[in-house]
Amino acid sequence: MTFRITGLPAADFAHLIGRPDAELAALGVSRVAVVAPNAAPCRITLDDAAPGETVLLLNYEHQPADTPYRSRHAIFVREGTGAAFDAVGVVPAALRRRPLSVRAFDAGHLMVDADLVDGAELERVLEPMLARPDTAYVHLHYAKRGCYAAKAVRA
Repeated sequence: MTFRITGLPAADFAHLIGRPDAELAALGVSRVAVVAPNAAPCRITLDDAAPGETVLLLNYEHQPADTPYRSRHAIFVREGTGAAFDAVGVVPAALRRRPLSVRAFDAGHLMVDADLVDGAELERVLEPMLARPDTAYVHLHYAKRGCYAAKAVRA
């Protein structure tokens, strides 16, 4: 089973880029300076911001369907980043280096399967979930903090 992992579209956050901290705060968004390596995984590029960079920390609705699984959580995005990660058969490093919660959803946005896996072994869990005929898509979450990481679909 071939999979495709995608980051969030940069355009979804363009209205926040470059705003003063006070305006961001009024929107519930914080600008955070990254001080340690691998501490702020960008949900657009699906890599970690480097120490010295700034990221925006905001609440994002990653599961907007009106079901019991509707969900939102904190995410980091880089300011002024380029295109979203979008690759077939490739697991980005930010996912590889973390434990993940892998959650399969059907076309009605109801969860049909879930598992925990070390990101280095993501394919072992992801491919069988995507092979299920009732799986429409899979959400990947960073297991420690529970934050949405990325989406995976059949390629």
